Amino acid sequence: MAKLKYEEMLPHEIVEARTKCSVAYVAIGGVEWHGQHLCVGNDTVKANALALKCAEKGGGLVFPPLFWGDNRESHLMEANHDPEGKITELMGLPGSAFAPGYMQRSIYQQDRAYIELLVHILRQIESLGFKVIVILAGHYPLLKHARAAVEWYSLDGKAKAWACTGYELVRDEIPDAGDHAAAWETSLLMALRPDCVDMSQLPKDPNVKLVGVGGRDPREHASLQYGQRGVELVVERITAQATELLPGA
Repeated sequence: MAKLKYEEMLPHEIVEARTKCSVAYVAIGGVEWHGQHLCVGNDTVKANALALKCAEKGGGLVFPPLFWGDNRESHLMEANHDPEGKITELMGLPGSAFAPGYMQRSIYQQDRAYIELLVHILRQIESLGFKVIVILAGHYPLLKHARAAVEWYSLDGKAKAWACTGYELVRDEIPDAGDHAAAWETSLLMALRPDCVDMSQLPKDPNVKLVGVGGRDPREHASLQYGQRGVELVVERITAQATELLPGA
């Protein structure tokens, strides 16, 4: 199987692959609670696995994923969706671990710094000769940051940049695509990285509410088949868009 990870390739391999298809993929996300059954890096792990599938199907290369730099006080399960302290308790952390202000910079400053980081990444990838750059935002709130970075970069950038999460591209066929650690994300990870899923960690009693899970109950609705269907359709839609952005397409 051809190499797809930019950082693992030799220069001549990069030139050959880039000449065939000048598309670069980069996954962004973070580390965040995703239930007791999914890895905390789910968003980035999921997006990076999808990027690899896209490069395998449509060509292009995958850059190292970005786990760091996201806003840690806004749109984060541990900080904003744990009023009873159940997440921090299960993680073995004090309730004050994610108290407002713990990052010692404002939410605005965190958002701006992250957008600047993404613009830096876009310019760096452009400098390496790629004509199309696709940002896959595994953590859905980061799509706004990615789109802002794309707009900023496009003021003087030479490559075509585009950002997506994946689920919004397939809702015409899978209306319930997109959730937090529920049926959709659990199924995707079952298909992409089964080693990062352990359904036995969830309470067996269906009447016990899951901690930090938003969407259809994965105990009832998640499946490998559902995940495979979602992966196939997401990859198809992303690669089609990336191909359209290539010069001369």
